[in-house]
Amino acid sequence: MQRRHHAIPLQQAAQESPTFALLASRIKASSDRMQAIKSLLPAPLRASVQAGPIDEGQWCLLASSNAVAAKLRQFVPALQAHLQTKGMPVTAIRIKVQSRSL
Repeated sequence: MQRRHHAIPLQQAAQESPTFALLASRIKASSDRMQAIKSLLPAPLRASVQAGPIDEGQWCLLASSNAVAAKLRQFVPALQAHLQTKGMPVTAIRIKVQSRSL
């Protein structure tokens, strides 16, 4: 790798580094899946759910509270089936509650 003494855009750095390229592709895959399922979620729930990491076929959704996580778990089978029909299969969808920082 050639050392640079000037700033380069983040996208260019991601393309030139295998580690960053993998990270960027996982972020895009997670974001694409979130866009695909958003319409299946009830409107009040949408704002409380964020796309999380995707790793080895498992996708994580981040819920804003335990109540949101419980409701979201009811949708998991439908979400997986929908992603399968869209050509974005996942082996599992995990739900995690985001910790609040003080």
